[in-house]
Amino acid sequence: MSGILGKKIGMTSIFTPEGESVACTVIEAGPCVVTQVKSIEVDGYEAVQLAFGEKKEKNTAKPLLGHFKKANTTPKRKLVEFKDFVVKVSLGDTIQVGDVCEAGEFVDVVGTSKGKGFQGVVKRHGFSGVGAGTHGQHNRQRHPGSIGACSFPARVFKGLRMAGRTGGNRVTVQNLRVLRVIPEKNLVLISGSVPGAKNSIVIIDNHREII
Repeated sequence: MSGILGKKIGMTSIFTPEGESVACTVIEAGPCVVTQVKSIEVDGYEAVQLAFGEKKEKNTAKPLLGHFKKANTTPKRKLVEFKDFVVKVSLGDTIQVGDVCEAGEFVDVVGTSKGKGFQGVVKRHGFSGVGAGTHGQHNRQRHPGSIGACSFPARVFKGLRMAGRTGGNRVTVQNLRVLRVIPEKNLVLISGSVPGAKNSIVIIDNHREII
């Protein structure tokens, strides 16, 4: 398995060779710098740490500055580890989108969903509300209705779907097809929607096997 970090640019649509219009997400993937290569002897497991996105030096902690200096690179915004990295890399190498993605492959994309704040049950869980405004129901249209039992069990069960904070969660969308890779612009077009707002960081994992 390999992967790369990227920034979600937005959505568009392209035409397939068969003439079908397909909605896709545009991601600026890479270039990423290898900031650490972990081994079983030193770290207890094998992994490759990639860094993406520029960050000001004054906003970077001194231990991280030394970490980036060892890889001979500038401070980066995001660090992510990938296990079983197929591409053979060394400290300080640069990973391009063409190294880990090809058109026609299927990938998993990890992102942070849009935060929507505190929401009611209609928006959060798709409830239909209490119902019509007749029989005195003048202010209950978007309310949850009854939430518990009577004297037994005399409590509300854990996990009951109620109002609360919505969004801002780590979301993984699996098996999205790579429609097109544009290496000269570090762009990859992935079929369907990808979680997160524009300019948010996403992780692309593919399932390429070692040959």
